[in-house]
Amino acid sequence: MSSIDVPNPLPSPKEDAQELRKAFEGWGTNEKSAIKILGRRTAVQRAEIRRTYAELYKESLLDRLHLELSGDFRKAMILWTMDPAERDAKLVHEALKKKGEKAIWVVIEVSCASTPDHLIAVRRIYRSLFFSSLEEDIASSSMYKEPLRRFLARLVSSYRYTDEYVMRELAKFEASVLHNAIKKNDLHDEDVLRIITTRNKSQLKATFLHYKQLTGKSIDEDIESHSSSQFANMMIRAIWCLAFPEKHFAEVIRYSIEGLGTDEDTLTRAIVCRAEIDMKMIKEEYKSAFKTTVTRDVIGDTSGDYKEILLTLVGSEEP
Repeated sequence: MSSIDVPNPLPSPKEDAQELRKAFEGWGTNEKSAIKILGRRTAVQRAEIRRTYAELYKESLLDRLHLELSGDFRKAMILWTMDPAERDAKLVHEALKKKGEKAIWVVIEVSCASTPDHLIAVRRIYRSLFFSSLEEDIASSSMYKEPLRRFLARLVSSYRYTDEYVMRELAKFEASVLHNAIKKNDLHDEDVLRIITTRNKSQLKATFLHYKQLTGKSIDEDIESHSSSQFANMMIRAIWCLAFPEKHFAEVIRYSIEGLGTDEDTLTRAIVCRAEIDMKMIKEEYKSAFKTTVTRDVIGDTSGDYKEILLTLVGSEEP
Protein backbone atom coordinates (compact mmCIF):
# COMPACT_ATOMS: atom_id res chain seq x y z
CA MET A 1 0.00 0.00 0.00
CA SER A 2 3.07 2.23 0.01
CA SER A 3 3.27 4.74 -2.83
CA ILE A 4 7.06 5.05 -2.77
CA ASP A 5 8.72 4.21 -6.09
CA VAL A 6 12.10 2.78 -5.06
CA PRO A 7 14.52 2.53 -8.01
CA ASN A 8 15.83 -0.78 -9.26
CA PRO A 9 18.75 -1.23 -9.10
CA LEU A 10 19.03 0.66 -5.81
CA PRO A 11 22.15 2.78 -5.29
CA SER A 12 24.13 2.10 -2.13
CA PRO A 13 23.72 4.43 0.89
CA LYS A 14 27.22 5.73 0.20
CA GLU A 15 26.34 6.58 -3.41
CA ASP A 16 23.15 8.33 -2.25
CA ALA A 17 25.03 10.27 0.43
CA GLN A 18 27.64 11.38 -2.12
CA GLU A 19 24.96 12.50 -4.58
CA LEU A 20 23.24 14.48 -1.84
CA ARG A 21 26.53 16.15 -0.98
CA LYS A 22 26.93 17.17 -4.61
CA ALA A 23 23.39 18.57 -4.57
CA PHE A 24 24.35 20.83 -1.65
CA GLU A 25 27.65 22.09 -3.06
CA GLY A 26 28.31 24.93 -5.46
CA TRP A 27 26.07 27.87 -6.22
CA GLY A 28 22.60 27.00 -5.02
CA THR A 29 21.09 23.68 -4.05
CA ASN A 30 20.00 21.05 -6.55
CA GLU A 31 16.57 20.47 -5.02
CA LYS A 32 15.49 18.12 -7.79
CA SER A 33 18.35 15.75 -7.00
CA ALA A 34 17.49 15.74 -3.29
CA ILE A 35 13.86 14.93 -4.10
CA LYS A 36 14.86 12.18 -6.53
CA ILE A 37 17.03 10.50 -3.90
CA LEU A 38 15.19 10.95 -0.59
CA GLY A 39 11.68 10.92 -2.04
CA ARG A 40 12.22 7.44 -3.49
CA ARG A 41 13.67 5.64 -0.48
CA THR A 42 11.99 3.72 2.34
CA ALA A 43 12.38 4.61 6.03
CA VAL A 44 15.06 1.93 6.47
CA GLN A 45 16.94 3.17 3.40
CA ARG A 46 16.69 6.81 4.54
CA ALA A 47 18.08 5.84 7.94
CA GLU A 48 21.09 4.23 6.23
CA ILE A 49 21.61 7.35 4.11
CA ARG A 50 21.50 9.57 7.23
CA ARG A 51 24.01 7.33 9.03
CA THR A 52 26.35 7.12 6.03
CA TYR A 53 26.13 10.86 5.35
CA ALA A 54 27.09 11.63 8.95
CA GLU A 55 30.04 9.21 8.78
CA LEU A 56 31.33 10.65 5.51
CA TYR A 57 30.86 14.36 6.13
CA LYS A 58 30.76 14.70 9.94
CA GLU A 59 27.45 16.55 9.91
CA SER A 60 23.79 15.69 10.27
CA LEU A 61 21.86 15.30 7.03
CA LEU A 62 18.81 16.81 8.72
CA ASP A 63 20.84 19.85 9.78
CA ARG A 64 22.14 20.23 6.24
CA LEU A 65 18.64 20.03 4.80
CA HIS A 66 17.56 22.73 7.24
CA LEU A 67 20.43 24.92 6.08
CA GLU A 68 19.97 24.32 2.35
CA LEU A 69 16.18 24.40 1.98
CA SER A 70 13.40 26.76 3.01
CA GLY A 71 9.68 27.12 3.61
CA ASP A 72 7.16 24.33 3.29
CA PHE A 73 9.54 22.38 1.07
CA ARG A 74 12.12 22.28 3.85
CA LYS A 75 9.56 21.18 6.41
CA ALA A 76 8.31 18.38 4.15
CA MET A 77 11.80 17.14 3.31
CA ILE A 78 12.95 17.13 6.93
CA LEU A 79 9.81 15.39 8.19
CA TRP A 80 10.15 12.78 5.46
CA THR A 81 13.85 12.16 6.09
CA MET A 82 13.41 11.79 9.87
CA ASP A 83 12.94 8.50 11.67
CA PRO A 84 9.14 7.94 11.58
CA ALA A 85 8.77 7.42 15.34
CA GLU A 86 10.82 10.54 16.12
CA ARG A 87 8.78 12.47 13.57
CA ASP A 88 5.51 11.44 15.21
CA ALA A 89 6.83 12.21 18.69
CA LYS A 90 7.72 15.74 17.59
CA LEU A 91 4.42 16.23 15.76
CA VAL A 92 2.47 15.21 18.85
CA HIS A 93 4.57 17.42 21.09
CA GLU A 94 3.85 20.40 18.85
CA ALA A 95 0.15 19.51 18.70
CA LEU A 96 -0.15 19.43 22.49
CA LYS A 97 0.72 23.13 22.57
CA LYS A 98 -2.12 24.08 20.23
CA LYS A 99 -5.86 24.47 20.58
CA GLY A 100 -8.49 23.16 18.20
CA GLU A 101 -9.60 19.91 16.68
CA LYS A 102 -6.82 19.83 14.07
CA ALA A 103 -4.28 19.50 16.88
CA ILE A 104 -6.30 16.72 18.51
CA TRP A 105 -6.32 14.88 15.18
CA VAL A 106 -2.54 14.48 15.45
CA VAL A 107 -2.80 12.77 18.84
CA ILE A 108 -5.54 10.47 17.54
CA GLU A 109 -3.64 9.64 14.33
CA VAL A 110 -0.51 8.62 16.19
CA SER A 111 -2.50 6.66 18.78
CA CYS A 112 -4.96 4.89 16.50
CA ALA A 113 -3.57 4.79 12.94
CA SER A 114 -0.20 3.36 14.05
CA THR A 115 0.83 -0.19 14.82
CA PRO A 116 1.17 -0.99 18.53
CA ASP A 117 4.95 -1.31 18.21
CA HIS A 118 5.20 2.05 16.44
CA LEU A 119 3.18 3.72 19.19
CA ILE A 120 5.52 2.21 21.80
CA ALA A 121 8.49 3.59 19.85
CA VAL A 122 6.87 7.04 19.70
CA ARG A 123 6.29 7.03 23.44
CA ARG A 124 9.88 5.93 24.11
CA ILE A 125 11.38 8.65 21.89
CA TYR A 126 8.97 11.24 23.30
CA ARG A 127 10.34 10.54 26.81
CA SER A 128 13.94 10.84 25.64
CA LEU A 129 13.33 14.10 23.75
CA PHE A 130 11.04 15.96 26.13
CA PHE A 131 11.82 14.43 29.56
CA SER A 132 8.23 13.51 30.29
CA SER A 133 5.86 10.82 29.12
CA LEU A 134 3.33 11.40 26.39
CA GLU A 135 0.63 9.95 28.62
CA GLU A 136 1.57 12.34 31.42
CA ASP A 137 1.57 15.39 29.16
CA ILE A 138 -1.88 14.57 27.79
CA ALA A 139 -3.34 13.71 31.21
CA SER A 140 -2.10 17.00 32.67
CA SER A 141 -2.83 19.21 29.65
CA SER A 142 -5.01 22.25 30.17
CA MET A 143 -5.88 22.19 26.45
CA TYR A 144 -8.37 19.35 26.94
CA LYS A 145 -11.37 18.99 29.21
CA GLU A 146 -12.80 15.80 30.59
CA PRO A 147 -13.85 13.32 29.28
CA LEU A 148 -11.73 14.07 26.17
CA ARG A 149 -8.50 14.27 28.15
CA ARG A 150 -9.10 10.86 29.73
CA PHE A 151 -10.04 9.38 26.33
CA LEU A 152 -6.86 10.65 24.65
CA ALA A 153 -4.66 9.50 27.54
CA ARG A 154 -6.13 6.01 27.30
CA LEU A 155 -5.65 5.93 23.53
CA VAL A 156 -1.94 6.75 23.71
CA SER A 157 -1.44 4.31 26.60
CA SER A 158 -2.97 1.37 24.75
CA TYR A 159 -1.08 -1.63 23.41
CA ARG A 160 -3.53 -3.52 21.22
CA TYR A 161 -3.39 -7.21 20.38
CA THR A 162 -1.98 -7.43 16.84
CA ASP A 163 -3.25 -10.78 15.55
CA GLU A 164 -6.38 -10.90 13.39
CA TYR A 165 -8.27 -13.36 15.59
CA VAL A 166 -11.87 -12.17 16.11
CA MET A 167 -14.38 -13.26 18.75
CA ARG A 168 -17.66 -13.05 16.83
CA GLU A 169 -20.05 -13.33 19.76
CA LEU A 170 -18.13 -10.67 21.65
CA ALA A 171 -18.32 -8.42 18.59
CA LYS A 172 -22.11 -8.80 18.52
CA PHE A 173 -22.39 -8.13 22.24
CA GLU A 174 -20.17 -5.06 22.17
CA ALA A 175 -21.98 -3.69 19.12
CA SER A 176 -25.12 -3.77 21.27
CA VAL A 177 -23.29 -2.09 24.17
CA LEU A 178 -22.10 0.69 21.88
CA HIS A 179 -25.53 1.15 20.36
CA ASN A 180 -27.22 1.50 23.75
CA ALA A 181 -24.68 4.08 24.88
CA ILE A 182 -24.98 6.09 21.67
CA LYS A 183 -28.78 6.11 21.94
CA LYS A 184 -28.41 7.59 25.43
CA ASN A 185 -25.79 10.07 24.18
CA ASP A 186 -23.43 8.54 26.74
CA LEU A 187 -20.24 8.20 24.70
CA HIS A 188 -18.02 8.63 27.75
CA ASP A 189 -19.54 5.55 29.37
CA GLU A 190 -16.78 3.33 30.78
CA ASP A 191 -17.70 0.38 28.54
CA VAL A 192 -17.52 2.56 25.43
CA LEU A 193 -14.09 3.91 26.42
CA ARG A 194 -12.86 0.41 27.25
CA ILE A 195 -13.97 -1.02 23.90
CA ILE A 196 -12.58 1.79 21.76
CA THR A 197 -9.29 2.17 23.65
CA THR A 198 -8.35 -1.50 24.15
CA ARG A 199 -9.80 -3.82 21.51
CA ASN A 200 -7.59 -4.87 18.63
CA LYS A 201 -8.37 -3.44 15.22
CA SER A 202 -9.71 -6.65 13.70
CA GLN A 203 -12.08 -7.09 16.63
CA LEU A 204 -13.25 -3.50 16.31
CA LYS A 205 -13.89 -3.87 12.58
CA ALA A 206 -16.07 -6.92 13.32
CA THR A 207 -17.89 -4.98 16.05
CA PHE A 208 -18.55 -2.05 13.73
CA LEU A 209 -19.82 -4.44 11.03
CA HIS A 210 -22.27 -6.00 13.51
CA TYR A 211 -23.26 -2.50 14.59
CA LYS A 212 -24.37 -1.66 11.06
CA GLN A 213 -26.21 -4.96 10.76
CA LEU A 214 -27.94 -4.27 14.07
CA THR A 215 -28.93 -0.64 13.48
CA GLY A 216 -28.87 -0.13 9.72
CA LYS A 217 -26.36 2.69 10.22
CA SER A 218 -22.60 2.80 10.49
CA ILE A 219 -21.40 3.65 13.98
CA ASP A 220 -19.91 6.99 12.92
CA GLU A 221 -23.19 8.01 11.24
CA ASP A 222 -25.11 7.05 14.36
CA ILE A 223 -22.80 9.01 16.67
CA GLU A 224 -23.09 12.05 14.40
CA SER A 225 -26.88 11.84 14.39
CA HIS A 226 -26.99 11.85 18.21
CA SER A 227 -24.33 14.41 19.07
CA SER A 228 -22.30 17.22 17.56
CA SER A 229 -20.02 17.73 20.56
CA GLN A 230 -16.26 17.91 20.23
CA PHE A 231 -15.98 14.64 22.14
CA ALA A 232 -18.33 12.93 19.67
CA ASN A 233 -16.36 14.31 16.73
CA MET A 234 -13.09 13.04 18.19
CA MET A 235 -14.64 9.64 18.93
CA ILE A 236 -15.57 9.41 15.25
CA ARG A 237 -12.00 10.33 14.25
CA ALA A 238 -10.62 7.64 16.54
CA ILE A 239 -13.00 5.05 15.05
CA TRP A 240 -11.93 6.01 11.54
CA CYS A 241 -8.21 5.90 12.38
CA LEU A 242 -8.63 2.50 14.03
CA ALA A 243 -10.79 0.80 11.42
CA PHE A 244 -10.82 2.99 8.28
CA PRO A 245 -7.70 5.21 8.34
CA GLU A 246 -7.91 5.88 4.62
CA LYS A 247 -11.24 7.65 5.22
CA HIS A 248 -9.75 9.92 7.88
CA PHE A 249 -6.65 10.84 5.90
CA ALA A 250 -8.57 11.43 2.69
CA GLU A 251 -10.68 13.95 4.62
CA VAL A 252 -7.57 15.50 6.20
CA ILE A 253 -6.03 16.07 2.77
CA ARG A 254 -9.28 17.47 1.42
CA TYR A 255 -9.67 19.74 4.43
CA SER A 256 -6.16 21.10 3.99
CA ILE A 257 -6.79 22.28 0.44
CA GLU A 258 -10.46 23.31 0.51
CA GLY A 259 -11.51 26.94 0.62
CA LEU A 260 -9.27 29.99 0.50
CA GLY A 261 -5.63 29.17 1.05
CA THR A 262 -3.92 25.89 1.77
CA ASP A 263 -3.13 24.46 5.21
CA GLU A 264 0.35 23.31 4.24
CA ASP A 265 1.25 21.87 7.65
CA THR A 266 -1.79 19.58 7.63
CA LEU A 267 -1.30 18.61 3.98
CA THR A 268 2.37 17.85 4.57
CA ARG A 269 1.66 15.76 7.66
CA ALA A 270 -0.98 13.63 5.97
CA ILE A 271 1.09 12.85 2.89
CA VAL A 272 4.47 12.43 4.60
CA CYS A 273 3.13 10.25 7.42
CA ARG A 274 1.04 7.93 5.22
CA ALA A 275 3.11 7.62 2.03
CA GLU A 276 4.75 4.38 3.22
CA ILE A 277 1.65 2.99 4.93
CA ASP A 278 -1.62 3.30 3.02
CA MET A 279 -1.38 6.12 0.48
CA LYS A 280 -2.73 3.89 -2.30
CA MET A 281 -5.89 3.26 -0.28
CA ILE A 282 -6.14 6.96 0.62
CA LYS A 283 -5.98 7.88 -3.06
CA GLU A 284 -8.78 5.44 -3.87
CA GLU A 285 -10.93 6.74 -1.01
CA TYR A 286 -10.23 10.34 -2.04
CA LYS A 287 -11.29 9.71 -5.60
CA SER A 288 -14.47 7.95 -4.48
CA ALA A 289 -15.43 10.59 -1.91
CA PHE A 290 -14.50 13.78 -3.75
CA LYS A 291 -14.66 12.81 -7.45
CA THR A 292 -11.15 14.08 -8.08
CA THR A 293 -7.63 12.91 -7.28
CA VAL A 294 -5.05 13.78 -4.66
CA THR A 295 -2.61 14.48 -7.49
CA ARG A 296 -4.91 16.95 -9.21
CA ASP A 297 -5.62 18.83 -5.97
CA VAL A 298 -1.97 18.94 -4.92
CA ILE A 299 -1.06 20.36 -8.35
CA GLY A 300 -3.83 22.93 -8.04
CA ASP A 301 -2.91 24.11 -4.53
CA THR A 302 0.89 23.91 -4.31
CA SER A 303 3.87 24.95 -6.40
CA GLY A 304 7.60 24.58 -6.94
CA ASP A 305 9.75 22.07 -5.12
CA TYR A 306 7.14 21.69 -2.37
CA LYS A 307 4.68 20.44 -4.97
CA GLU A 308 7.30 18.09 -6.42
CA ILE A 309 8.11 16.35 -3.14
CA LEU A 310 4.42 15.89 -2.35
CA LEU A 311 3.72 14.44 -5.79
CA THR A 312 6.73 12.14 -5.48
CA LEU A 313 5.38 10.79 -2.18
CA VAL A 314 1.80 10.50 -3.45
CA GLY A 315 3.06 8.41 -6.35
CA SER A 316 1.58 7.73 -9.75
CA GLU A 317 -2.15 8.19 -10.13
CA GLU A 318 -4.65 8.14 -12.94
CA PRO A 319 -5.83 11.68 -13.76
